[in-house]
Amino acid sequence: MRWQWGVLMPPSFASADNGEYADCHTECLLEPRSHTTLHIRLRFLQAQARTVWERRGEEYVRVDSLLLGDTEYTTWDEAVEREIDGLFPAAELLAQPVELPFSVPAGEEVEQLGEHGRLVRRTQRLSGALAVHLESLDGPFGGVRLRVDLKNTSAWTGADLTREAALHHALLATHLVLSVDSGYFLSMLDPPEWAKPAVDACVNSRVWPVLIGDNERSQAVLASPIILYDNPAIAAESQGDLFDGTEIDEILTLRTMTLTDEEKRQARATDPRAREIVDRVDAMPQELLDRLHGTVRYLRSVTGEQSGNDLADLEEITAEPGVPWWDPGADTSVSPETDSVVVAGIHVANGSKVRLRPELKRSDAQDMFLAGRIATVRAVLSDVDGERHIAVTLDDDPGADLQNTHGRFRYFSPDEVEPLEAQV
Repeated sequence: MRWQWGVLMPPSFASADNGEYADCHTECLLEPRSHTTLHIRLRFLQAQARTVWERRGEEYVRVDSLLLGDTEYTTWDEAVEREIDGLFPAAELLAQPVELPFSVPAGEEVEQLGEHGRLVRRTQRLSGALAVHLESLDGPFGGVRLRVDLKNTSAWTGADLTREAALHHALLATHLVLSVDSGYFLSMLDPPEWAKPAVDACVNSRVWPVLIGDNERSQAVLASPIILYDNPAIAAESQGDLFDGTEIDEILTLRTMTLTDEEKRQARATDPRAREIVDRVDAMPQELLDRLHGTVRYLRSVTGEQSGNDLADLEEITAEPGVPWWDPGADTSVSPETDSVVVAGIHVANGSKVRLRPELKRSDAQDMFLAGRIATVRAVLSDVDGERHIAVTLDDDPGADLQNTHGRFRYFSPDEVEPLEAQV
């Protein structure tokens, strides 16, 4: 299904019954200065219908696709990048909420394809509104809560009330970039102690604010429709404009490789970026693909005593000359399937039942949805830094046995699991 993230539908289509919404809401904390100005940039994609027309005699006839030379043109929904900017003095926002209505006019463009065809691109009119407000925080520490509401107010009615039709009147991949010329935003993931109650009181719907920058306090925030950490960055292993980094890159690259020649031909015909991705994957050397593969490497027994000398440890665990220290098979003394680690006075090993207690600062953000779930331990590992990891599968996951067979686990640190007395 196309267009899954950050979709704000027209109000006539949005409904709790179909799981579609016309609005989003974000709140975060800000320490402004006396003359701070807030800059809000709304960014979204607008669906653009691209239709193909073939010349037949003196007329043009709409067709599904048209092959001209080596290039195929296909009827397809493209996307146009849109940006809406607003500047708001902080003093005005503290006095009362400010609303910024906006609109994007409908449009039509015709691209001639030589003498034999043409592409017609059409967009529908969009309208919406941003409501912005600052509220002073209680207590002696100062600071304010920034609230931003975004609504799609596009008027749309028609006989074809399908999601595909509604998408042409929607804001797609919607997100907000908030910045100040003076002052700082506070992290919502790791706020200072005094700000934690205020962070807990913040409400965010369908977007989540993360800092952009290298510090705990930043002058910019991204209100993202997908889960991210503060200061998100593309992994160094991600070459070119591919997907989003490391393991996701690898998974989607492998899936692209499994496409048939006909499926690749169809993908290339949809969009120049899709064509570029397919071409890059087809030409990807094996060594570059290998770099995308993420692993947890274990070097020493998590229950064994260490000498305190890392170099000595590395020399001791090498099983035979020529085996590199980082190779998982170098340490013959470890066995992730049988090793254990003590948690709350209980030995946790393969087969142990645990309750997941992920920590917000340490776990993958998506792991927070697993809090309280029961899992079975499959292995106890240690990485190159000596950090311990517990590999688990969820007991209520229908695919747990398949994941266990293929070695696809979820990883938690020992202090993120609660041993259950009943052991398997």
